[in-house]
Amino acid sequence: MCGRALSFSLSAVALTLLTAAPGPWDDPSREERDGATQQVEGEGVPREFYFSRAAYSGYGRGSRRRGGGGRWATDYPKADRIFLSFIDRLLSNLDAYEREHPIRLDDSELWRFPFLYALEVGSMALTEPEIVGLRGYLLAGGFLVIDDFWGSRQWANWEYEIQSVLPGYEIVDLSLDHPIFTAFYEIDEILQVPNVGNGVRGGPTHQSDGYVPMVKGIHDENGRLMVVINWNTDLGDAWEWADNPYYPLKYSTYAYEMGVNFIVYAMSH
Repeated sequence: MCGRALSFSLSAVALTLLTAAPGPWDDPSREERDGATQQVEGEGVPREFYFSRAAYSGYGRGSRRRGGGGRWATDYPKADRIFLSFIDRLLSNLDAYEREHPIRLDDSELWRFPFLYALEVGSMALTEPEIVGLRGYLLAGGFLVIDDFWGSRQWANWEYEIQSVLPGYEIVDLSLDHPIFTAFYEIDEILQVPNVGNGVRGGPTHQSDGYVPMVKGIHDENGRLMVVINWNTDLGDAWEWADNPYYPLKYSTYAYEMGVNFIVYAMSH
């Protein structure tokens, strides 16, 4: 499907959300936010896809609390739920769990979920059990999407953390001929997606010294992409605010095209 067709699809879904009764994506209670690795409803009938969000240890805003609402929980759970409401229409054949699914990196059940999303990794500070858990997950076939971190300082922290997880594995730039960019939609340009405030105001799109958006990756020995790194961009805000008529459609369209490609790649590799 081309970007223009997806734009029409997003507009139609957004209109549905805007005219509906208040949705189930209201801010969670503190008890919900602190309950990382929640019991998945309907576990008796496992679903094909879960939008699993990594609940990691870090610093800042109480992130050191085990499973607490630290930076891993930015935009949670609204972004997750709205993203899934769009995915239900864009990938109608995918049996996706409709709600958020946070999971700790040291959880023994992590391996069950082939797709994992983490954001604001500029404040990540993994414990040894989390390092071991994430390493085992990725080397066993898991797929990690990194999003919403900006500039050289946050990059330095993320690079240190992921090299602790995957020592000796190279971080490389992904060119537009990489399969991740054609897994479902054809991506021919890497956009810098701004946060909702900057998007609604008309710019700037960057934060800190993160002027140039980049998509990088880490492959295993067989060439499978284990980690896709979206640096100097905020796909999550475009997912979350796709139903906001003042947020530019071009950013939401790009973010959803990328999100769908990530899912298709994760589920097919």
